[in-house]
Amino acid sequence: MTTSSDQDRSARGRTPPGLRPLALVTGVGRTVGIGAGIGRRLAASGWDVAFTYWTPYDDRMAWGSEFGASESIGRALSELGASTAAIEADLADPDTPARVFDEVEQRLGGVTALVMCHCESVDSGLLDTTVESFDRHFAVNARATWLLIREFGHRFAATPGTGRIVSLTSDHTVGNLPYGASKGALDRITLAAARELAHLGVTANVINPGPVDTGWMSEETREHCVRHTPLGRLGTPQDTAHLVDFLCSREGEWINGQLLMSNGGLAQGV
Repeated sequence: MTTSSDQDRSARGRTPPGLRPLALVTGVGRTVGIGAGIGRRLAASGWDVAFTYWTPYDDRMAWGSEFGASESIGRALSELGASTAAIEADLADPDTPARVFDEVEQRLGGVTALVMCHCESVDSGLLDTTVESFDRHFAVNARATWLLIREFGHRFAATPGTGRIVSLTSDHTVGNLPYGASKGALDRITLAAARELAHLGVTANVINPGPVDTGWMSEETREHCVRHTPLGRLGTPQDTAHLVDFLCSREGEWINGQLLMSNGGLAQGV
């Protein structure tokens, strides 16, 4: 759903759709999440923002779904001057990426930046991961990433040199096999786009933000991460959002085909 009518948009003096570049941000289901932080940062930098969310995933997680989150996020983006659209999207369904792009184009126009924050993440190891869980992780984290990038590549029509793809990854694998393995596949898929979409003038990068506390950490995990980070604090959604904002800017154009660690110097292997 869009968060305001064309009449409301005009009354607030907001730039009409099409005059601001449009970013599609996936996995924006909670106001405290990294995706929401990225959306707010891009909106403040002059982007319109379409975003996806999938409430049944949050329902399965310990933190639960956040009532009214998509509406709240949409209002926040609107207050920053962005035209916005929220789209409920089950990215485990291979037909979903094309549908999302269809809906975004109908509501707001063509996408210039694709920022992928969606994930399936359920802890399990080598001995206890089920085939169903393994397949779901790869469907959401790897296959959907490929299909979203494929749609973006087929449809991209903005000025060459302005297109951006950014994916969020993780190097957590021990005790988290399907998540870590599928994120490894996501890395390779995204970085391939830096070469395969070069003719469009599109850059593609992956960010590893390290552990960011968005409500999932135990006190023990918080203390462990702080103790092993030279800056002595946890990462925040804003830390990741600033880097995404830079990569999506004109100034970030020369950074391409990179897997970037943005974790405050967190010691490897912790």
